Amino acid sequence: MDDGEPKTRTHVAGPALRFVAAALIVRDGEVLIGQRRADQPMASLWEFPGGKIEAGESPQQALARELTEELGIHAEVGPAVTRIRHHYRRGGAVDLQFFAVRAFTGEIDNQIYQQVRWVKLVDLPGYEFLAADRGLIRDLAAGKLL
Repeated sequence: MDDGEPKTRTHVAGPALRFVAAALIVRDGEVLIGQRRADQPMASLWEFPGGKIEAGESPQQALARELTEELGIHAEVGPAVTRIRHHYRRGGAVDLQFFAVRAFTGEIDNQIYQQVRWVKLVDLPGYEFLAADRGLIRDLAAGKLL
C-alpha cells in the first residue's frame, strides 16, 4: 500500500578498499620477505615488500617508489604475477597486485621491517604470512607462479 511518502534507501558504506602493489623480489630461487614490527598492525606477520598506490600513480610506479622508501633499492618492476582481493574479518579490504622483480640496483637497506629475509619458495609455508597472502604462498611454494 502506497502512503504517498517518498521511498528512500539508506546505503551503508562498505569496508574501505585499499589498492596495494607488492613485489616478488626473486634471486637464485629465493624471494625476499619482510616481517612487520611489533608497533604495526598485524605485528610479526610476514609479507612481501610494497605498499599503497597513491592517486596518480600506476601500480608499477607505486611499487618502485615503495621499494626505494622501504628497502633503499631501485627496482626494475617486471610483469604482473597475480592479483588478489581480500576482505579482512574486522573490516577493510585490500586489492593486491603482485609483480615480479628480478633486478634492482643498490644494497637492501631495511627501513621499515622488524627483519627481512631471503627464503626459498618451497619454504614459504613455514612463515606466518598476512591472511591476504596465504593462497599466494601455497602457489609459490608449489612452483605455480614464478
